Amino acid sequence: MDADSSKARLVAACVIGGIVLGASVVALHVAGPVAVPGLPPLDALRRQFRRRRRARPVRVYMDGCFDMMHYGHCNALRQARALGDELVVGVVSDDEITANKGPPVTPLNERMKMVRAVKWVDDVIPDAPYAITEDFMNKLFNEYNIDYIIHGDDPCLLPDGTDAYALAKKAGRYKQIKRTEGVSTTDIVGRMLLCVRERPASDNQNHSSLQRQFSHGHGQSIDHSGSGSGTKISHFLPTSRRIVQFSNSRSPGPDSRIVYIDGAFDLFHAGHVEILRLARELGDFLLVGIHTDQTISSTRGPHRPIMNLHERSLSVLACQYVDEVIIGAPWDISKDMITTFNISLVVHGTIAENMDYTEGDSNPYAVPIALGIYHKLESPLDITTSTIIRRIVSNHEAYQKRNEKKEASEKKYYDSKSFVNGG
Repeated sequence: MDADSSKARLVAACVIGGIVLGASVVALHVAGPVAVPGLPPLDALRRQFRRRRRARPVRVYMDGCFDMMHYGHCNALRQARALGDELVVGVVSDDEITANKGPPVTPLNERMKMVRAVKWVDDVIPDAPYAITEDFMNKLFNEYNIDYIIHGDDPCLLPDGTDAYALAKKAGRYKQIKRTEGVSTTDIVGRMLLCVRERPASDNQNHSSLQRQFSHGHGQSIDHSGSGSGTKISHFLPTSRRIVQFSNSRSPGPDSRIVYIDGAFDLFHAGHVEILRLARELGDFLLVGIHTDQTISSTRGPHRPIMNLHERSLSVLACQYVDEVIIGAPWDISKDMITTFNISLVVHGTIAENMDYTEGDSNPYAVPIALGIYHKLESPLDITTSTIIRRIVSNHEAYQKRNEKKEASEKKYYDSKSFVNGG
C-alpha cells in the first residue's frame, strides 16, 4: 500500500504541476512580456536567439548618393545598421545622380571614401543604380546575401513618378527608418547658393571674399516652414541622446598614446577623412578638437562656418578613425590641456585654409612645439572646405535648378510628415 500511495502522490503532483504550468503560460500570453530584474530586454533576447539560430548574420542594404555627406546620412546608416548585423552600402554613380537629380557636388571616389569611413558600414558597393531594378535586387539577395533593403520614411521617386523601392516592398524585403530632422544636402547647398543669389550683379569679388557671404545666419531670409523659396539656416535640434548614439564607448588606457588634431571640420569631406586616418595610425587613441563657430568666424570670415558646431561634431564622431571629440575646443593648445587629456602627440595637416597660423606671436601650437610633441602630417588630398564651396559657386546655376526641384519634394515631405518611431 505504501508503494501504491507513493505512485498516486507522484501522479497527482505531476497533474497539478502541469495545470499550474499551463495556467502560467496562458497568463503570460494574455498579459504580455514581464520584465525580470537583471535580465536583458525581451527584444534583445529574441535578437540573440535569432542570431544563434541562423547560420549567418542578418545583412541589410542601404543605398544613396551621399553627396556632400553630412550627419543626416550618417544617422541613416546608424539606424540601418541597427536593423541587422552587417550593413552593405550602395553608392550611386555620378551618371545616375546627374540623370535623376542633377550634377553631384562630390565625385564618386570622394563619396566612396566618406561612406567607407563611417563606423557603422561593413561593406560598400560602388556605382549602385539609383533605382532598385529586379536584376540588381536579385544580385543583392543572391550574391551579397542581403536580407532587407532599407530606406528612410521620405519618398524616393524616379523621374517618371514611380517609387524607386517598389520591387523591394513587393518582395517583402523592405524596412523603413526615420529620416534625420533638420538637415539635407539640398539645405546645405542652399546655404552656399544664398550668397550667389543675393550678391549684386556688378559684384566682381574674388572667391576669398565670396566665402564671407556664405550663409550662417547673417542677414538672410530664412524659411521657417522647412523648405520653399528661402533656405533653412539650420533646423538641427541637438540632443544628448543623439550625441550618445554617435559616441564611442571606448576610453584610453593609462599607457595609451593619445594623438590630438584640431580644426573646423566644416562641410566634412574626403580630405578630412584621410588626414584623420593618418592621425589615428600614429597612436592608440585619436582625440579631435572641434573649434567653436565664433573661433571659425574670427579666423575665416563672418559667414563661416557653413555647418554649426553640433552639426560638425556629429559628422566627426561618425568617422571610424575618431575615438573622442572636444566640442568647442580652444584655439590655443595649453600645457594644462595637454596634461588633462594626457596628449602624447599634436598633429596638423599640410593642407588647410589657415596655414598662416605660425606667423607672429599667436601660434596656437607654440606649447606642443616647445614640448617636442608637434608633428606636421602630409595631407593625402588637396581638398579643403573652400574646394567644396568653389564647386558650388562655379556651377551655381545647375545646382540652383537642382535645389528648386528638390525643395518642392522636401516641402511635400515636411507638410505630410508624421511621427516615426526610432531615429
